[in-house]
Amino acid sequence: MSTKKLKIHFVGIGGIGVSALAQYYLAKGYKISGSDLVSSEITEALKKKGAKLLIGKHKAGNLPRDVDLVIYSPAVPKDNPELKEGGRLKIKCLSYPEALGELTKKYFTIAVSGTHGKSTTTAMIGLILIKAGLDPTVIVGTKVPQFGGSNCRVGKSKYLVIEADEWQASFLNYWPKIIVLTNIEREHLDFYKNLRNILKTYREYIGHLPKEGILIVNSEDKNIQKVIAKKVHVPIFYFYFSGWKKEANKLREILKIPGGYNVYNALAALTVARVLGISDKISLEALSKYKGSWRRFETTEIRYPIRYTLVSDYAHHPTEIRVTLKAAREKYPKKEIWCIFQPHQYQRTYYLFNDFVKVFREAPVNKLIITDIYDVAGRETTEIKKRVSSEKLVQAINNRRDRSNKSNWSNYLPKGEIVRYLKENLKGGEVIIIMGAGDIYKLVLHLTEKGERKKIK
Repeated sequence: MSTKKLKIHFVGIGGIGVSALAQYYLAKGYKISGSDLVSSEITEALKKKGAKLLIGKHKAGNLPRDVDLVIYSPAVPKDNPELKEGGRLKIKCLSYPEALGELTKKYFTIAVSGTHGKSTTTAMIGLILIKAGLDPTVIVGTKVPQFGGSNCRVGKSKYLVIEADEWQASFLNYWPKIIVLTNIEREHLDFYKNLRNILKTYREYIGHLPKEGILIVNSEDKNIQKVIAKKVHVPIFYFYFSGWKKEANKLREILKIPGGYNVYNALAALTVARVLGISDKISLEALSKYKGSWRRFETTEIRYPIRYTLVSDYAHHPTEIRVTLKAAREKYPKKEIWCIFQPHQYQRTYYLFNDFVKVFREAPVNKLIITDIYDVAGRETTEIKKRVSSEKLVQAINNRRDRSNKSNWSNYLPKGEIVRYLKENLKGGEVIIIMGAGDIYKLVLHLTEKGERKKIK
């Protein structure tokens, strides 16, 4: 990639990853344009920073004729008219992972990977490096308040901290110096098909580390153990809850975000800091000030027309749901907890159906509402969509939970009926957890805009 100031066009610029890269290049003085089907908080923020955006149907005319590079979201289909026009004009086109991969070669890159905890761990590492005066660039899959409410923080040093996603083996585009593995589970089975393929891909990813690289792993994760069982060509540093009781207890004491899973995330960040020679004093101080991030147990107190606590969370995999709801019960042991869940993608719901049923059947909540599955354009098949639905999921949960109690513990509700249901059934004082990776966050926006609210810092 040339060092001259390029003119870059982003297709699908509203995506959480693509938008971070757009912000990076805006901060570097590049001229940025982009397109997306719908406007959002993210696209509006990019406009304010100087990006020229077109919202609506993608078309060839959206592509500026003098553009040097096109970067597109992996979710964008290959027949997208803007991509096709770029090809016709012989303009270089890179997917988001390919473009980010180019950056990883230019920096001392620290890549955080795993099924869960990537965003939080990435943000934590970034904050520790900032506190240590290392001025990193950070690209993360969520908005972080301490990065000015952004998913990108541009520094001036050699350090780049990234969230390295395994979806469609995206992380195989990256060439880091340090890899952090938080955990590995069955996920994205529409692409990987089975756990064996997932583990094989992680092994290939680790192979991207140079000889002087470092691998940092959660030693208590059985699938990570399978990945590193074969000879690894770099030093391995382990973090683990049971062996680091002193550190774990200290982190439980200082972290402002709940849940044992966040202690694991912090242990991973602490291990990176130690590898880089950063003192525990600096690391613990940085971690104690971490305020959480967008849609990661993001808590707001609603005061009008009725008082309740609203929690917004991105959890969409059964394990994420289990640990998040457990954390909620630990934080609010005596309160009535409701969970409103939007399943994300028909494929995931189908492949992990029994896991979802088990998690919700055992969930420590008082009421469960499941709305329609979020349809991810271009990633669903008609056959799968016929086999699974939210109504079937609710029926299975209620049937297996307690045959003698077929009350409305678990309900299916279309999104459009949820607000009415809450108005008619909330008594005040409840904790309402709105959960999912799709557009269910718009319900959070509606509820916080309609009532007086106070963010929990």
